[in-house]
Amino acid sequence: MAFTLTFIELFFLSLYLILPLLIFLSALIILLGYLASTIEKWSTFDGLYWALITATTVGYGDIKPVKKITKILSIVIALTGMILTGIIIAVALNTASISLDKHIEPKMIESIKDRLNTH
Repeated sequence: MAFTLTFIELFFLSLYLILPLLIFLSALIILLGYLASTIEKWSTFDGLYWALITATTVGYGDIKPVKKITKILSIVIALTGMILTGIIIAVALNTASISLDKHIEPKMIESIKDRLNTH
């Protein structure tokens, strides 16, 4: 339980520290989605929905850009979404590593190494 609490505390602290970057990337995705909705004559909701689905690389395909410039915007949105997701994953992995270092005992490490070497 201590590991989990340490992880949660460090994770949210780290997210707080990089919040300006996360807000910038999220705002960029939203702005580009709004721009795409204007270019393609979609509703604002559809444009934002499409941008978020594109940024998460889910891409249902229910709304598709037709114009060349909007297709280029979709590439920028997808790349921005991958960067945003990658940053959050990197923070989670780093936080897990720090939490493990803080809570794992040297005896546990040796025990794991011994088990790996015997198999």
